[in-house]
Amino acid sequence: MLRLALNVASTRIVLSEGHTGGDAAGQVIAAFGEFVIAGNFAVGIFVFAILVIINLVVITKGAGRVSEVSAHFTLDAMPGKQMAIDADLNAGILTPEEAKKRRADVAEEADFYGAMDGASKFVKGDAVAGILILAINIIGGIIIGTSQHSLSLGVAAEAYVLLSVGDGLVAQILSLLLSNATAIIVTRVSSTHDMAAHIGVQINLSRACIPVAGVMMIIGLVPGMPNAIFIVAALAAGAAAWFALKSEKTANQTDADAPATAEDAPRTPGVLTAEDVTDYSAVSIQIGYGLIPMIEDGDQSALLSRITSIRRDVSKAMGFVIPGVRIRDDLSLPPNTYRIRIGQAIVAEDMVYPDRKLALPGAMSNRKLKGIEGRDPSFGMEAIWILHHQQPEAEADDHIVVEPDSVIATHLSQMLYQHGYNLLGPDDVQVLLDNLERSSPTLVESVVPKLVPLHTLTSVLRHLLADRIPISDMRRILEGMSEMMGRNMSNQDMAEALRAALAPLLIQQVASLNAPLPLITLAPELEQLLMRSRQQNPNDPLVLDNNLAQTILSALGKVSEDLAAQGRTAIVVVSAPLRRPFAAYLRAHSSDTIVLAINELPDNRPIEVVASLGGNQQLTTQEE
Repeated sequence: MLRLALNVASTRIVLSEGHTGGDAAGQVIAAFGEFVIAGNFAVGIFVFAILVIINLVVITKGAGRVSEVSAHFTLDAMPGKQMAIDADLNAGILTPEEAKKRRADVAEEADFYGAMDGASKFVKGDAVAGILILAINIIGGIIIGTSQHSLSLGVAAEAYVLLSVGDGLVAQILSLLLSNATAIIVTRVSSTHDMAAHIGVQINLSRACIPVAGVMMIIGLVPGMPNAIFIVAALAAGAAAWFALKSEKTANQTDADAPATAEDAPRTPGVLTAEDVTDYSAVSIQIGYGLIPMIEDGDQSALLSRITSIRRDVSKAMGFVIPGVRIRDDLSLPPNTYRIRIGQAIVAEDMVYPDRKLALPGAMSNRKLKGIEGRDPSFGMEAIWILHHQQPEAEADDHIVVEPDSVIATHLSQMLYQHGYNLLGPDDVQVLLDNLERSSPTLVESVVPKLVPLHTLTSVLRHLLADRIPISDMRRILEGMSEMMGRNMSNQDMAEALRAALAPLLIQQVASLNAPLPLITLAPELEQLLMRSRQQNPNDPLVLDNNLAQTILSALGKVSEDLAAQGRTAIVVVSAPLRRPFAAYLRAHSSDTIVLAINELPDNRPIEVVASLGGNQQLTTQEE
């Protein structure tokens, strides 16, 4: 705007004083008129036209198109970016503060390109204004010179055209610089640097300046060229290369002098360090050397992608953020073996073949496939490890073919559901409380720690997670616990009392809303026998005769396997007093079957009794 104001002022001077000579509009315009175009206004017009074409057609139009397209695609991508941020927030990958900052960055990016799209219109208008000002100066000057100052047409044209072209060239050079600046900003790459630092980093490179200096020096030595100019420019480029090389060496030296971390420290042969015998990862997978190719691609590997997806799904299902999973090789394991650890405890170990696929037989399968016999580690179903070219044959025979990385990921998911309660600590509970405090500050402040200490709340939540009950509804949990604090109840009793209100959260995860719940019941004789046993020893764990226990576990495993093949999850329903000891008994025998009390079933859901355990068996109990 300041330059346009100067244009208006110079136009006034040209039209009012142009008849007096070439110095009428000032020394700058006169110098351009005399030196740049050598006093020939025809040459000036052509030079001016070339500058206008470069400015208007090449730079301004290109920058405007970049701004327009960038703004269009940025606005189109905004919903997807916002959904990705929301998904990461729900999965616990981002904190609320980080999600808020990411949303602000997305909005700022869209605003930037939208604003630059509008700014490019200003730049284009500025170039057009230069053309109009030149035309007004020439036409208006000739009219004023001939009509008011009695100049001949030739004299008036020479005087006013010379001044007008000089004024136009002065304006076009500045307009060209403005257009260049706009184009540089619009076509910048995303970077955390500001624009000056960003350009400085890209220009201040020795590997860019050294070739420039060499080429210019060679041209400067060619006879017939303006040798002095090229040699001086080559020396300047060489000096820039020397300073850039010096700064790069200084930066490398600084990095080399930086203190090394424990992981970067060189290992001394024969010296045992604490890192060699301790691993504080909450969840880790150890793999034999035969499985290393499954993670060689880093974050792009299928196994790591599936594990990330598993973490997100389990975190949503359980209601708290599952810690990151660490994968490390262990040469002490057999080549194709993997081991899952929760904390320091090994919770699962099995074998996969990275060059094969696992084929699970379906209900209609009647062919024996060639391969390595095994079992699906997640559900215990008999399976065959087949070669890749056998997949069409297996699928034609109603086999389900699973990739090896899916086998590991599914097994990890099962272990996280079974042992996830061991991952919840006071720090994780405090994060949940902080999140709830944003929407219900009074509730959190009045319950924790005034009525419910943090360690008590953590213990209750662990008991709920042990039975697969999600803890995502912290509002209802705190409200329920605040009502129980005066009843002298144990942590386990409080968790049991909260189940009736929270069980629907679990049920909606294992069965769709309109599908009937697949229920497994206990035969009346078996349930009565277990109830009598509990009356004799109400505080002791449930103890069954070996034959009866094997019969129940075998029948339960078969029903669960059949339902799993149909994509359904079994739910065992027992009386309320029997639910907790029976669930603990199944959990002790590595069964992840969900056990609900009869009063925890929702009234508005259809049910389907798929099996009854213990109906035709001899029932006996064994007491310790």
